[in-house]
Amino acid sequence: MEENRKSHSFGKGLLCGILICVLVMGASGCTAAYFYPHLGSLQKTEEERQIDTKMEELNRYIDQYYLFDYEEEDIENGIYKGLMAGLGDVYTGYYTPEEYASFMESSNGSYSGIGAVLSQDYKTGIIQVVRAFAGSPAEEAGLRTGDYLYKVEGEEVTGKDLSLVVTDLKGEEGTEVHISIMRERGSDVIDLTLVRKSIQVPTVEYELLEDQIGYIAISEFDDVTDDQFLAALDDLEARGMEKLIIDLRNNGGGLVDVTCTILDYLLPEGLIVYTEDKNGERDEIFSDENCFKGQMAVLVNGNSASASEIFAGAVKDYGVGTLIGTQTFGKGIVQSLFPLSDGSAVKITVSRYYTPAGNNIHGVGITPDIILEYDENAEKDNQLQRAIEVLSD
Repeated sequence: MEENRKSHSFGKGLLCGILICVLVMGASGCTAAYFYPHLGSLQKTEEERQIDTKMEELNRYIDQYYLFDYEEEDIENGIYKGLMAGLGDVYTGYYTPEEYASFMESSNGSYSGIGAVLSQDYKTGIIQVVRAFAGSPAEEAGLRTGDYLYKVEGEEVTGKDLSLVVTDLKGEEGTEVHISIMRERGSDVIDLTLVRKSIQVPTVEYELLEDQIGYIAISEFDDVTDDQFLAALDDLEARGMEKLIIDLRNNGGGLVDVTCTILDYLLPEGLIVYTEDKNGERDEIFSDENCFKGQMAVLVNGNSASASEIFAGAVKDYGVGTLIGTQTFGKGIVQSLFPLSDGSAVKITVSRYYTPAGNNIHGVGITPDIILEYDENAEKDNQLQRAIEVLSD
C-alpha cells in the first residue's frame, strides 16, 4: 500500500472459480512451446525439459484433433491468466491491455456502460445487482436490486472475475449489450438488451436529516470519491450539520489511499492502518490532528469489504463512532496493480492490513457495536433509523 494518494493500491477482490482456473490452465498448456521457442537455445533444467516435452505433446494433439478455429492472442492471454491463476489466490490475476484500460476507466469515476452497481459473493461466485443509477440504461431496462446476473453476451458469468464482467458490460456509447438475469435463483431467465451510454459514477450521495444529522453514503472508493466526500462534508457543515452517519453497506472496497484520505478528516491524530508484506516490512498511514468533532455512526453489512473494513475498523478502534448493521465481509489483505510493458497488468496480493489496534480481520470481518439485520419489509430503512436514534439520544 502506498501512502501517496492516487497510487492505486487496491482492496477490491478478484474471483477466479475453480472451474475457470482449470479451464484457463488447460488453455495455457496448449501452446506454451509455441511461445517459448527461445528455450531451445538455452541451457535447460530437467524441469524445463519436461515442460517442453509436455507442451510438444499437447500441441500435437491440438494440431491433429482440435475441431475449432482459435485466435493466437486468446491462447497467449490464456497462458498469462493461467500463470496467475495457478497461484491459487482468488484476488490475484492478469488483465489484458483492453481489460486493464477498462478497469482503470471505471476507477476514474466515468465510463460508458449500463450504469449499475454489482456485487459478487466470493464464495459462490454469484453476481447480483446492488442498484441501478437514476436515468441509466440499467434503470431504463428495469434492473432491480437483488437481480441475479446470469449471462453477458451469451456467456455465463457466475464464478467469473467481477472486474472482467464489468469490463464486458462497458463499451462504446450507443452500442448494445445483451444480458440475461433472474429475479430469483432458479427462476425463469429474462433476456434484456441495453444501450450503453456515458455514466458519471456517483460514488457519494448525501442529505441533511432531522436533528442536524448528516447522511453520506459511499458506494465505493474510487479516484473521485475523496473529492466527492469532502464536498459533501463541507456542504453539510455549512448547513449546520452536528452529527454524521456514513453508510458503507454494499461497499466492496476500492482504493486504500482514497479511503485513508477520507478517514484523515474524521479521526483524531494517530495510526489509521498498517500493512505487513511477506518480508515483515511494515507500512503505516497516519491521520493528523484535524478530525470531525460531532457524534458519528457507520452502517455496514456483509457486503462491506476490504477498504470499507479499513474504514469501519479504524472508527471502531478509536471509539469515535457506533457501527450498526451486520458482520462485515472479512477481507484483510491488500492487492497492488502492476502495469506491464505491453499495456497489460497484473493485480497481486502483496500484504495483510491491520486496524490501529493490530487486528487482521481476514476471514473474520468486523462485528458491529449494534447488530441489526436489515428488514426488507419495514416501511423505512430500519438500520438507518436505528443510527438516527443512536445519534439523537
